[in-house]
Amino acid sequence: MNEKLDRRKQYTRKVLKNSLIELLQNKPINAISVKEICQLADINRSTFYAHYTDLYDLLQQIEEEIIQDIDNTLSTFTYDDKDNSLKVTIKLLEYIAANKDSCQTLFSENGSTTFQKKVILLAQDCTIGQWFSYNKIAPHIAEYISLFLVNGSICTIQQWLKNGMDQTPEEMAKLICDFSERGLSAFTE
Repeated sequence: MNEKLDRRKQYTRKVLKNSLIELLQNKPINAISVKEICQLADINRSTFYAHYTDLYDLLQQIEEEIIQDIDNTLSTFTYDDKDNSLKVTIKLLEYIAANKDSCQTLFSENGSTTFQKKVILLAQDCTIGQWFSYNKIAPHIAEYISLFLVNGSICTIQQWLKNGMDQTPEEMAKLICDFSERGLSAFTE
């Protein structure tokens, strides 16, 4: 009986998350009501409140799930050479492609800037920090370079999502890594 209840809870949470993501594709969270989510999910309001305190709690749960998945992916790699940087970038882009609706929505103008900042900080902590220490770049310089590279990569990924993922994850990963490693000279040679 517990397993059935757990599956029912999982299903309810999934439907509510999908409904919020669908609504966020067209309007910001402050223009969405619990009533709209419940209607779209075909769930009553009391069921919503049995799982979440409000819309922002639901959004935070979605964001935290994605952040945790990204962190798990990043933590399995070391970034001491170009091959590993490319591999992890491919893995991240494959994750984003597999979770296109959620990622595209959360990285859009209707998404949460808090989520985007968390992704930036996570990427800086996991990848750039290791790469800079391996390449012996002074910490005070590494901070500026990492901000530039991570923010540029996030903007590139946002544009890739807006363009309907017109490149494969491998092609985008190569583009991001080439630019990160060699700057504009990677494309003007």
